[in-house]
Amino acid sequence: MSEETMGITLPPTGHDLPVDRFFDRELSWLSFNERVLELAEDESLPLLERVNFLAIFASNLDEFFMVRVAGLKRRIATGLAVTSTSGLEPQEVLTQISKSAHRLQQRHSQLFINTIEPALEAARINITGWENLDESEKNALSEYYSSQIFPVLTPLAVDPAHPFPYISGLSLNIAVMIKHAVSEEKLFARIKVPPTLPRFVRVPGSSSGVKFVTLEEIIGEHLGSLFEGMEVLQHHTFRVTRNEDLDVDEDEAENLLKALEEELMRRRFGPAVRLEVSSTIDREVLELLKEELDIEAEDVYSLEGPLDLTGLSDIAFMKRPELHYTSHQIITNRQLQVANDEGRSIFSAMRQRDVLLHHPYESFATSVQAFIEQAATDPKVFAIKQTLYRTSGDSPIIDALISAARAGKQVLVLVEIKARFDEQNNIGWARKLEQAGVHVVYGIVGLKTHCKLALVIRQEEGKLKRYCHIGTGNYNPKTARFYEDYGLLTSRDEVGEDVAKLFNRLSAYAEDLSFQELLVSPVGVRQGLTHLIETEAANAVAGKPSGIQIKLNSLVDEQIIDSLYRASQAGVQVDILVRGMCSLRPGVPGLSESIKVRSVLGRYLEHSRVFRFENTGDPIVYIGSADMMHRNLDRRVETLVRLRQADHLAEMKNLFALGMSDTSHSWHLYPEGNWLKNGGNQVTTEHIDVQDQIMKNVLAKKSGNI
Repeated sequence: MSEETMGITLPPTGHDLPVDRFFDRELSWLSFNERVLELAEDESLPLLERVNFLAIFASNLDEFFMVRVAGLKRRIATGLAVTSTSGLEPQEVLTQISKSAHRLQQRHSQLFINTIEPALEAARINITGWENLDESEKNALSEYYSSQIFPVLTPLAVDPAHPFPYISGLSLNIAVMIKHAVSEEKLFARIKVPPTLPRFVRVPGSSSGVKFVTLEEIIGEHLGSLFEGMEVLQHHTFRVTRNEDLDVDEDEAENLLKALEEELMRRRFGPAVRLEVSSTIDREVLELLKEELDIEAEDVYSLEGPLDLTGLSDIAFMKRPELHYTSHQIITNRQLQVANDEGRSIFSAMRQRDVLLHHPYESFATSVQAFIEQAATDPKVFAIKQTLYRTSGDSPIIDALISAARAGKQVLVLVEIKARFDEQNNIGWARKLEQAGVHVVYGIVGLKTHCKLALVIRQEEGKLKRYCHIGTGNYNPKTARFYEDYGLLTSRDEVGEDVAKLFNRLSAYAEDLSFQELLVSPVGVRQGLTHLIETEAANAVAGKPSGIQIKLNSLVDEQIIDSLYRASQAGVQVDILVRGMCSLRPGVPGLSESIKVRSVLGRYLEHSRVFRFENTGDPIVYIGSADMMHRNLDRRVETLVRLRQADHLAEMKNLFALGMSDTSHSWHLYPEGNWLKNGGNQVTTEHIDVQDQIMKNVLAKKSGNI
């Protein structure tokens, strides 16, 4: 059963704590996406970056409906829904989601129409309508229509002989009302806007800057070519979002790849959960769509301007440097650069000391990717073992693993083929790896393998030496350019033994789950972090130095939150940097008054997970793959690795000092659930950009000034 179709709430352990101590996780997610929208609204940001945040907001909301809303609707329909830990009944949550989502989508649409479009036009990037084109521009687009668009269009009529067509999820469509020339009968037809063509079509030969016209508008102007002999009465755009959550029972699936492929086909036919329509749509056409798609009125989103603004990402990446962030210099990690300059291998650098990597400030290509590539070609390397959760379509890491296998090295890759929305890609990579002689395994039944691990076994002086990488992000060279993540390269024997033991557990039947330097879920992360939190509480009560700092993507697990509440009640200062959902209610007198929650958003997607405990002045710090969610702690294989070197511990202390500072640009969470940019501080106009400052720190560290 899919994680989203399960009852997702665990019984809170804090029966002595207030019943209203949790924010609803779904509404908290909408608050996160509202922060993304606020970035698009921020006039201090470069214009094309604001356009990109508009596209990200739209893409985020699509996934939210496909998974979160769809899952909630399914649980309600099947009777599996339970009361939220926030105290809201399932239907109440759905109602509040609808209210917030309608408000946000209207705000999003109006921002594009009233602010971003005029600003783009002022920058000579004009998203215009057909009526604003001159004859030569219209002729050029008509030629483009005839040669590139018309051949791939398939109008589908609806009449007694033609049932209402299936509308695929997230497809953009045109509803057309036509009239028969002889019988004068009115008919409905649907045209799917081809997803393989550019959504915003560049107008050829424009002399007044760059002009774009939406693909659907070009089609709309040429409908006569599709319905010859008929009168086109009206046409309107619409878009459907469907349930695209997977539901694979691994216990019953003899062949997981085959079962997953069948489920991916079923996904295309999931029930509709949202209908977006043009605000000018005819009422009769709207009623037809609602009836055929089985959509309730509250699930209809009537919007001005173009639907599906995810396509704005193409415009956002135009090469106009003055309209983008000033580029950050991507550098090679200092220790790896020294080794390279001296002609030494990456293994030599790792033998000298642990190497802490911070992407994308430090290059992924010259660190993690180089680690795997050097291992693949090194004659002293006997074996490589790696987990793959998500990777890019042209991954050099995949190529290196295949080369290593063909060179006779033992290569084992654990592919998580259930990585959401990457399932089809991962099935393809799994088969490609198998065909090259790589041993491919799919982990433990019932658990997603989300940990980020690579193990290289090398023969040195007659002995085998282990080299490891443990990260917070995926082995994906493309996302590593804009996902903020940490990674540790280490040859420490204790870590190597732990990682080797974990790989044996994942690929075979090893049952020894004791680890020295790792915390491993589905058992060890929850227990280990809870113990560390409780230790800080005990230290505070005893009058010893205490403190907890956590950086993560989501904090919704009730048991972990309750542990943090108790730590706060004991007097522990708790600082939390969270990118997305947060169910913890900070600043509540008697409950969480010493807990502060901040959210940093910017040019990079904050993705790393860091856990720091003061430990009476001898800090304990872990980094790894686990967020504080039920699925990460109980239904996934996750790893956290302990940092040991003094400079790495100091770097993490500085990270939290910067991120939590009142002078840094961030959003502050308040007890009522509202997030205020810079805490609502309207006096201090200049706030430090956290990501810019980290880049400066990384450059200073490389030059030896830190």
